[in-house]
Amino acid sequence: MTDRLYYADAYCREFSATIARVDRRAGRTIVELDRTAFYPTSGGQPFDLGTLLRDGGALHVIDVLDEDDGSVAHVLDERDAGSGEVTAGQTVRGSIDWTRRFDHMQQHSGQHVLSAAVDRLFGVRTVSFHLGKEASTIDLARELWRDEMTAAETEANRVIWENRSVSIRFVTAEEAATLPLRKEPVREGTLRLVDIDGFDLSACGGTHVERTGSIGVIAIGAVERFKGGQRLEFFCGGRALAQWRSTRGALDGAVKLLSVLPGEVPGAVERLLNEAREQQRAAMAMQQDLASYRAGEMAGAAETAPSGRLVLRVVDADAGSLRSMASSIISRPGFIVVLVSASRPALVVAARSPDRPVSAHDVVKALTATFGGRGGGKPELAQAGGLDANPDEILTAARRLV
Repeated sequence: MTDRLYYADAYCREFSATIARVDRRAGRTIVELDRTAFYPTSGGQPFDLGTLLRDGGALHVIDVLDEDDGSVAHVLDERDAGSGEVTAGQTVRGSIDWTRRFDHMQQHSGQHVLSAAVDRLFGVRTVSFHLGKEASTIDLARELWRDEMTAAETEANRVIWENRSVSIRFVTAEEAATLPLRKEPVREGTLRLVDIDGFDLSACGGTHVERTGSIGVIAIGAVERFKGGQRLEFFCGGRALAQWRSTRGALDGAVKLLSVLPGEVPGAVERLLNEAREQQRAAMAMQQDLASYRAGEMAGAAETAPSGRLVLRVVDADAGSLRSMASSIISRPGFIVVLVSASRPALVVAARSPDRPVSAHDVVKALTATFGGRGGGKPELAQAGGLDANPDEILTAARRLV
């Protein structure tokens, strides 16, 4: 079993240890130490990174695992293999990536404060916690209203700025049963408790700051429904600052583009959206008018065949325009239409007037069987895309079908 130094001192950055065991698993070298400050992935918190220094050179730790037997396994970077054999009994000097560790401490301690605030104010428990690379999340048993989230965020920051102490203590399961823990522990035996003075008491094996002031600030980000409850994204300390800088940069860009003050951005965006919708409606009306005009022109030039009046054309248009033109033509009696886009792979729209016996669906099915692509539709109107052939070849084949 490994002596876990971070249990008692999360601020321990360097330590000396002896290699107790070396294993090879799935092509990876795994080292167990008699003592370590490296935190293994556990309880929603990711592992630490860092190095193990020895006479043969530096060994880079790229993953840390919590083993079933109570030991901590350090996975080494295989690129360090040339620095000499790693054997049990060697003495090493461990050094963790402090920037990464302290970030994790801020997020994890912030999670305890936020979860406690939500629980105290609204009786909503935290179901799970995940500390991600850029953002962290808590999953709540029920959804919070926006004003409830604001209240919980305000309460959490009040506790942070009061700079309350965060202490660690160990108790038996029997002792824990008499204490006001925020949630029932899932482990038996000796429990490690994280005590935020006068605010939260929880069983936890993670790394935490010594005082809430070190969390800095906590800000709630995106919110979504999740498994009958709610998932809250949040940012603490350095991450909150980075998120603010990103938001500030985006806001500055919007202010310059829109030539408005920061508080006027939402209104300016709404006006632009309304204008864009009006322009889109006008453009669609013009397209429909143009399609109707071109349809009338094509109908007037239709060729006469035993099956009806044929409109077989290559048209430089998208699928929507092809459908509009075909629909306009077959609103008249006696027409069979096959329109092919000028692009390759090609789009095809087939249609027929209600008084014609030809099936547009069968025409499209036969064309895709010959030239590839996919499509479908109804007897009166069908379409397909992805036909890999010259448009004139497709029209020649269509003529034989109609």
